[in-house]
Amino acid sequence: MKTIRVNLKERSYSVCIGRGILKDLAGYLRFLKLPQELFIVTNSQIKHRFGFALKSCLKKGGFSSFFYSAIDSEKAKSITNAVKLVEALADYARQKKIAVLAFGGGVVGDLSSFVASIYKRGVPLVQVPTTLLAQIDSSIGGKTAIDLSIAKNLVGTFYQPRLVFCELDFLATLDKKQIRAGLSEAVKYAIIKDEGLFRFLEENYRQLFFKDMRALAHLVYQCARIKSGIVQLDEREEKGLRTVLNFGHTIGHAIEAAGDYLKYSHGEAIALGMLAASRLSQRLGMLDSAAYERILNLIARLGLPQEISALKEEDVLRAYKLDKKFIGRTNRFVLIKGIGRPVVCENVPQETIHKAIKELFVS
Repeated sequence: MKTIRVNLKERSYSVCIGRGILKDLAGYLRFLKLPQELFIVTNSQIKHRFGFALKSCLKKGGFSSFFYSAIDSEKAKSITNAVKLVEALADYARQKKIAVLAFGGGVVGDLSSFVASIYKRGVPLVQVPTTLLAQIDSSIGGKTAIDLSIAKNLVGTFYQPRLVFCELDFLATLDKKQIRAGLSEAVKYAIIKDEGLFRFLEENYRQLFFKDMRALAHLVYQCARIKSGIVQLDEREEKGLRTVLNFGHTIGHAIEAAGDYLKYSHGEAIALGMLAASRLSQRLGMLDSAAYERILNLIARLGLPQEISALKEEDVLRAYKLDKKFIGRTNRFVLIKGIGRPVVCENVPQETIHKAIKELFVS
């Protein structure tokens, strides 16, 4: 097992990564002196596959648990579903001290952490991510979010977990689409922070795609290390340092929203968003053609989309203007001067943005 420490003073926590480590979870929870009553938020598929194993490990460690199954789609992250979850949590907890355990992918993690942050002004949260995307990205950093009908992640809080526990064996059950979703976020980390990681992805994409555990373990650790380091420097995005994690997300989220979260998965949308941001960087004279081609080729090798065929251009443009990263009427984009060299730009010319988006569409 490898451990990364996220140092945030009294909100510090560990990210534990390894194979066959689920049996050790209860020991970590006892060490943290968490409540013995655990409210586990998951989905029906994860509960069916891994619920018994998790419950057994927790029971042996002296913990009682209750499973709450949310729907397994972005639609679960609604205010209505958040209220239902709070009511279920309150009904189970009564007067007991309780902790929330998020057991699933990014949707489960976002919904669980939001509810944990608002119930009784905050109860302990543990993240046990089961997807590649959640292990390398969404389970770390303390951002919680639910969606509104007009845009994604408009309602949320900052609320750090007490522990992130990444059992790599869960990744063996993921389908190709789920692997691609995680690899898309990994490309983001490589582009904004680490050319060495970018080379690793170029050289090992086949092993990663076919779930070679040694390659996946290296990837999860490196991405978690990068994100933890950025979060430590700028926990609440007050210094602008954490903003680089939004590379590809401004247009990516617009693509998701324009397709009603059905036409393109999160990973696919972010891949398209990264291409648009890279193209925008190139148009503004920041990024050379060779670096752009490397990014385009890696995204293609990973089986991620390089163009939009299922949406209308005007719908994407409309959705992108609702992005929460806008400050008043000022737009903000994370662009790049090269691989590993991000830069935050404001007031990017609208015409240049429109051209970069337009180039994503099949002509």
